[in-house]
Amino acid sequence: MASQLQWQCYRFDGFTPLGLYQVLQLRDQVFVVEQRSIYGDIDGTDLDCWHLCGRDGDGELAAYARLIAPDEKYPGAVAIGRVVVAPALRGHGLGRQLMAEAIAQCARLWPGAPMALSAQIAAQELYRQFGFETEGEPYDDGGILHIDMRRPAAAA
Repeated sequence: MASQLQWQCYRFDGFTPLGLYQVLQLRDQVFVVEQRSIYGDIDGTDLDCWHLCGRDGDGELAAYARLIAPDEKYPGAVAIGRVVVAPALRGHGLGRQLMAEAIAQCARLWPGAPMALSAQIAAQELYRQFGFETEGEPYDDGGILHIDMRRPAAAA
């Protein structure tokens, strides 16, 4: 299943109306409904970042992340956020495939830049597999404990 995903990475104006709806629906389904985290998901950031979408052979959205330019969220680092896999497709390695693709796209868009993210405590081991290390102390974000993580700039 994971090998069948087609990846696209584009700016906000690259969305079709249906594609945008699918992304917002998936983020709402997971972050707001499933995780019961009440926060402003539509935060204005989507307009100025890159959107990574993994779709199955039928064009259904399976995985998503947004990529934010250096210094927009974290000083001196690219931000990877809203990392999500469709609930029905979990357990097939899509989270790892999504992170590998997100890192590759960040390296393409912003060569040599360190990367950072706000990890849910339960997911930090996934991010460690990709070279992210924790920074600071855990904090509450929308009712879920998170911790900042950073991946150093890749060696040339």
